[in-house]
Amino acid sequence: MPSRNYVTVLALIAFVFVVISPLATAQSLAPAPSPTSDGTSIDQGIAYLLMVLALVLTYLIHPLDASFF
Repeated sequence: MPSRNYVTVLALIAFVFVVISPLATAQSLAPAPSPTSDGTSIDQGIAYLLMVLALVLTYLIHPLDASFF
């Protein structure tokens, strides 16, 4: 027959696990907030701006290049 201290310690450990385990899983089930901007749209906007700038410079430089010949 197990001693009374052994049963008390076992019951205390079981009680701690019963109390702590729902608290540990409750935090992991909460959904993360969605990001407002991941930077992809900013990068794409800068890329479009640089492409338009390159196009404008190409058409500005092209007539100057053709006039010298």
